[in-house]
Order: sequence, then C-alpha cells, then structure tokens
Amino acid sequence: MRPPSWLVVLLVLCAAKSFAHEVRPAYLELRQIGAETYAVLWKVPGRGEALRLALYPELPAGSENLGVPRSAFHDNAFTERWTVRRAGGLSGGTIRVAGLEATVTDALVRIERLDGSVQVARLAPSSPSFVVESAPGAMQVAAIYLRLGIEHILLGYDHLLFVLALMLIVAGGWCLVRTITAFTVAHSITLGLAVFGVVHVPQPPVEAAVALSILLLAAEIVRRSRSRPSLTVRAPWAVALAFGLLHGLGFAGALLDAGLPERDIPLALLAFNAGVEVGQLMFIGTIVALALLLSRWRLPAAAAVSARPALAYAIGTLSAFWFIDRLAGFPG
Repeated sequence: MRPPSWLVVLLVLCAAKSFAHEVRPAYLELRQIGAETYAVLWKVPGRGEALRLALYPELPAGSENLGVPRSAFHDNAFTERWTVRRAGGLSGGTIRVAGLEATVTDALVRIERLDGSVQVARLAPSSPSFVVESAPGAMQVAAIYLRLGIEHILLGYDHLLFVLALMLIVAGGWCLVRTITAFTVAHSITLGLAVFGVVHVPQPPVEAAVALSILLLAAEIVRRSRSRPSLTVRAPWAVALAFGLLHGLGFAGALLDAGLPERDIPLALLAFNAGVEVGQLMFIGTIVALALLLSRWRLPAAAAVSARPALAYAIGTLSAFWFIDRLAGFPG
C-alpha cells in the first residue's frame, strides 16, 4: 500500500480514540416456566459498581411481577432476576426497553417457550420495541446473530486496529490473503471452543492481552521500517494464527455476554462468526479502496518515508493506553 493511504488511516485512528469494546448490548431473557409465567433475566452493562446504563425493560401490558427482583453485580454488568405472569402468555404483546433512545448501545431480547422454540430480537435506539411472535423461525435467529457479529467487529476498534497493523506489515497480494485467512481460522477455533465451554478464560485478562498484541505488532512495524526483518515480517501468517487464537476468546466474551439461544447455539455461533468475517472484509476492503483512490496523490519524499513509522507510533500509543486502562480495570 502506498504512503498517502496511511495518512487517511491515521485520521481514522485519531477519531476512534479509546472506545474499544465500550459498546456492549443489554440483554433481556424471558424463559417460559408455566402456561402464563416466565423467568426473567435482565442484564445491563456497567462501568464499575457505581455507574449503570439507565435502561429498563417494559413488558407487555397486563404483565404482573411475582415477587421482588433479585439484583447482583458481576463481570462489570448489573443483573436482575424475577418471575412474571401474563394472562394468555406473551404472544402478541409489545416489549420495549425504556431509555434505549438516549444511548448508542442495543438490547438483545431472547424469549424461550415451553415447546423449545425461541424468538430473538435486537432492539436499537431507533427501534426500541418489538411485538412478540407466536412462531419465530430459525432464519430470524441467524439474521440477528449475523448482524450482531458485523456490528461487534466494526465497533471493536482494537480488533480492527490489529487487522490494520497486519496490513502495514504484510507486503500485500497473496501474503495478505494467507495472513488474514490464518487470523480467521484461529479466532474461529477459540470462539467455538469458548462458546461450547471447552475453554474458559476471564475476559479482563483477554482484553488486556488483545491490547498487548496490537502493541507488539506496532513495534514490529517500526522494526520493519528500519530494515530489521523479524519472524513477523518473514511469516506474518504464523503470528496472525497465534494472536488470532487470543482474539477469538475476545469475540466469545462478547457473544456470551449477549446470550445464546440454547437450542440454536450452532446456528447462532455460525451466523455470529460469519458476521465477524463480513465486517472484517468490509474494513479491509475500505482500507484497500482508500489506498487505490489516494495512490494518485503525491507526497514529499520526507513525508512518504516517515508516514509508516508515524502510524506505527500512533498505533502503539493507543494500544498501550488500552493495555494500561484494562490492567487498571482488573477486579481487586
């Protein structure tokens, strides 16, 4: 990729600031336990125990709480559990998340019936309510989790920054294809293993390690600009494979936080992973298109030489900030 494109990418990075993984969806689960009763789970993202998003579920008219909600704080999220009853069940009723319009996050709603059927809906600030269906299909589940995967990768600035760093190291062509393919295969493996409970790693260390992986790649970009080839430059696919296993655990954390339909876990996992890949390809395509568009511009020789290391230092500074911030967020 030619130097002018890096200047545009640098502006994108500056605009991204430090919002990596700050946009987490709220989660509402209603599990039918009787003809007219449901066990309710409501999870809202937090920023420590003192700060909670002002989001509140509004169940269909006629719903009656049975008992007082039980509250807890765990893994940087506030949860409430209670039981609700509604004559005739929830079908045909409207569920709304109050306060969603004033946020930049979404809310994932999952309804599981006694017959095992599941309805999943994703509410957004522009559409904070939906009507409960009587017979949802598998295609709806796939569409919801496909969109969830796309949004997660496009809002996961740290993962995108890692991909950008790989593009800065790789010369291009088939080498870039092999490197991105290795990253895809690796994070797909750990994503699946984590979702099915084969491996479990707490999210705070994973998120800190993801930031550290970007910092290490930034150092490799500087080494490359100084004509000091390393394993990363000679075999970037191997590095992408190794770090991809780590990033897959980060993807799994987001997916598990959002919740999975018990009977449709394979379908939801496949759709979410496909969404991640679609979003990743959209990002790569955008960067390549910008490079082709701006390759016609001419820069002074000094600016062209300094563009790559300058961008590397910008990536390194941002990832170092994320790393320190996430270490500070470890539970005491």
